[in-house]
Amino acid sequence: MSDVSLRVKSVMSKVFNIPAEQINENSSPESIEGWDSLSHLTLVVSLEEEFNLEFTDEQMMDMMDFKSIVNLLTKK
Repeated sequence: MSDVSLRVKSVMSKVFNIPAEQINENSSPESIEGWDSLSHLTLVVSLEEEFNLEFTDEQMMDMMDFKSIVNLLTKK
């Protein structure tokens, strides 16, 4: 697993208050209880702080599962 994936898992684990082992590439609002619009914003801000960058509004809307978040961050 890449460094980016591990860091994203760590952030998601803290934001959603679940063990990192429960997060996989298919993790999304459908599979994580508590992933709502407010926690999504918390996730985005936490990822911006972790990776020291800013996401555009369009990117924020695309970040709807673990895999797409990792792909986006890998490209940045």
